[in-house]
Amino acid sequence: MVKKITNNDLNEAKKGAAVVDFSAVWCGPCQMLAPVMEELSEELSGKAEFYNADSDENMGLAQEYRIVSIPAVIVLKDGVEVARTVGFQPKDAMRSFIEEHLN
Repeated sequence: MVKKITNNDLNEAKKGAAVVDFSAVWCGPCQMLAPVMEELSEELSGKAEFYNADSDENMGLAQEYRIVSIPAVIVLKDGVEVARTVGFQPKDAMRSFIEEHLN
């Protein structure tokens, strides 16, 4: 399950592995990526927690992570960014990207 970030609060993601998808409701590629991230959150359950942060609702968080284009997917380990990708990717490519940086 992808947890929705509110109040610019990513404290939960500061322990262990986390995947954060920055998006917006008006962004077409973001809407295409949402079901992919939902499926991957189920398939990779136990390996990482998955989060979604609406860039418009969480501007402070988007600025903190220097989000300039969306969708942006960031892999964190203990709160530290270890990888980032921007733009829509098909499920297999996104899964490979995430798994590569979780190990």
